[in-house]
Amino acid sequence: MNKKVFVSGCYDMLHSGHVAFFEEAAQQGDLYVGIGSDRTINELKARKTINSDAERLYMVNSLKVVKQAWINSGGGLLDFVEELKELKPDIFFVNTDGHTPQKEALCEEMNIEYIVSKRVPHGNLPARSTTALRQECRIPYRIDIAGGWLDQPYVSKYVSGSVITICVEPDYEFNDRSGMSTSSRKKAIELWHTDIPEGEKEKLAKTLFCFENPPGTKYVSGSQDALGITMPGLNKYYYDGEYWPSDIQSVMVSELLDWIEQRIWMIPLYPREMDYDVLANTQIDEKGARWLSEATDACWKALQQQDAPAVGKAMTQSFEAQISMFPNMVTPDIMAQIDSHKKDVLGWKVSGAGGGGYLIFFSEKPIENAIQIRIRR
Repeated sequence: MNKKVFVSGCYDMLHSGHVAFFEEAAQQGDLYVGIGSDRTINELKARKTINSDAERLYMVNSLKVVKQAWINSGGGLLDFVEELKELKPDIFFVNTDGHTPQKEALCEEMNIEYIVSKRVPHGNLPARSTTALRQECRIPYRIDIAGGWLDQPYVSKYVSGSVITICVEPDYEFNDRSGMSTSSRKKAIELWHTDIPEGEKEKLAKTLFCFENPPGTKYVSGSQDALGITMPGLNKYYYDGEYWPSDIQSVMVSELLDWIEQRIWMIPLYPREMDYDVLANTQIDEKGARWLSEATDACWKALQQQDAPAVGKAMTQSFEAQISMFPNMVTPDIMAQIDSHKKDVLGWKVSGAGGGGYLIFFSEKPIENAIQIRIRR
């Protein structure tokens, strides 16, 4: 008897990348496909699907490698739990960017083999993603390497300091509310549609910042968001109690950017609860702001010297300074996941707060089932 193989996803705008993934999974046995409902996709990605769940189900079921498909009945990232219990598959098959520790833990609990596959196109066909086909894909994301929160005057008023960011190519459809400037990115898409236009990048960033934060805005987004997705490469922004940095340093040296790319590893986190208050229980003071500022300066120096252990140490110190002031950035589950990797990596931080983002590790050794990024040049 063939093994039962289960996969789950959105599969909107069905393309060759989806078909290649199904074909690879079907090599393991009979393929069963759980499809995210329109409601679930809207919750997770904060957008509507191009094709309804009925259309997506019809198309997936029409593929010869698929034995059976259905619309998952649940919600959230693990919307397939009830179907998994009923099907009792032998294998749960995912792509690298579909892997999460929660899925792996669920499979271990249910005694299901968990296989993570690299995304590989079929034959000579190009690599495809739904993001690319939606034509939103060229607007970058950003990762803050160190110093996040110092772009807020209520932090930098205590101690001036810098935020370090890298501009990230949209090779993946990164989670919404993931701490990667997804809100600013949506505003950039409203302004510029498909890509950052030509022109002076700081002026473009100011345009985006003002568009996202019109007069009367109650909670002003930090300007590192607009700057981070607008300015390519590696950047350091210096804040001294104002919303806009008083100094910007940019690095576009390919050797350094390549070096950073090879050492950044990301693992998705489970979405945070809807009523989770990241700004609750804050303890913002001069001690925490100084700790954060000094860690960021150390990180910048280490990056220029390509000193990997020092970068990892400074990144971790920056993260620890952040959570000393904003303890709700992390949950016990997030800290447990960090603890499970500590011995194998040089440093770590969290993108996003309270879940919904990514664990970001700095490591010279590959991290199993983690994804890597490309820095925009």
